[in-house]
Amino acid sequence: DLPKTFSLNDAYPNPFNPVTSMQLSLNEDGYTSIKVYNLMGQVVDVLHEGMLQAGYHQVSWNADVVPSGVYLVKVEQDDKSDTQKVMLMK
Repeated sequence: DLPKTFSLNDAYPNPFNPVTSMQLSLNEDGYTSIKVYNLMGQVVDVLHEGMLQAGYHQVSWNADVVPSGVYLVKVEQDDKSDTQKVMLMK
């Protein structure tokens, strides 16, 4: 049962300390980039960079080495992208 749309579901827990997870739904195979950005647009972590098959994928971020704050988790595949805002509270 493949997803009908490309999406990144809400992170849980959010706010979090230090690990949060979200479900990624890919409706087609493709090169997929999952990165975490700070509010200044700087990449603070790369969660995945490479091919992913269509389907549901669990994405987790362990933020134990970054300071408290608001971050953006961005997924890109071809011309599609989705972003989730997460808050790390240590």
